[in-house]
Amino acid sequence: MINNREKHSALIKKEALRLGFISCGISKAEFLEEEAPRLEKWLQENRHGQMQYMENHFDKRLDPRLLVEGSKSVISLLLNYYPEEKQNDNSYKLSKYAYGNDYHHVIKSKLKELKNFIDEEIGEVGGRAFVDSAPVLDKAWAAKSGLGWIGKHSNLLTQQVGSFYFIAELILDIDLMYDAKVTDHCGTCTACIDACPTQAIVEPYKVDGSKCISYLTIELKNEMPSEFQGKMDNWMFGCDVCQDVCPWNRFSKAHSEPLFNPHPDLLSMSKKDWEEITEDVFKKVFQKSAVKRTKFSGLQRNIKFLK
Repeated sequence: MINNREKHSALIKKEALRLGFISCGISKAEFLEEEAPRLEKWLQENRHGQMQYMENHFDKRLDPRLLVEGSKSVISLLLNYYPEEKQNDNSYKLSKYAYGNDYHHVIKSKLKELKNFIDEEIGEVGGRAFVDSAPVLDKAWAAKSGLGWIGKHSNLLTQQVGSFYFIAELILDIDLMYDAKVTDHCGTCTACIDACPTQAIVEPYKVDGSKCISYLTIELKNEMPSEFQGKMDNWMFGCDVCQDVCPWNRFSKAHSEPLFNPHPDLLSMSKKDWEEITEDVFKKVFQKSAVKRTKFSGLQRNIKFLK
């Protein structure tokens, strides 16, 4: 006989796939024992650069029960963003996740739909939705939920679809069926470590955030450190190098989310176009994009550093 936990878990997973998520896994809301010493050491070594917020809510990052009262289950979801068409290789580059509309808004609305479905089908359930916007270790939860393993570049990896996807969570106060972790399939491969333009992957499974091009072009608010001059590989917002070289991303397939399609002008812009970009063009091309986070002045700073 199927118990409620099984039935509810199957219902949730089926609806998640209907909403466009490519995977859904569930784990028990509990203290992340393995991650605690790793996170503490990473912070002590100052690998987070100027991301001071990483020091806040240390306990909440490691225990969702402190974040969502009474929580029992963490539902992890993956949403593909791999684009069909890509930028011209000779142009200044933008991380693929930023081609279309800001993923926070796109995923939040899907999570809201999923939560409403759960309330209607299962009954009023307490909980919260998270998209990269609170102290939640999303990759750790996705790995714990059996959706993949953390690769040597510290991104979540799956054998089926690689790593070009967003991770989101619903943390709920109901018991569900919990999935088992999968094994690591990085093997002896060091493609990501060898290819990183700024040597930010200081050892397998450890990234020095303060050297990462994504950090430098988005999080860093000051001037670019001169030590990175000539090492940025033309990335003006984010970086995909460690993912682009990963053998598991040979299996990446184009997403089917229209909201992630790029603005028509984006893919055709040349280096010269980017160097001469005006604030009006910036607003037009990135009206609904995550690139707005770095602001027009930030993008100009990045391009100037690359010239």
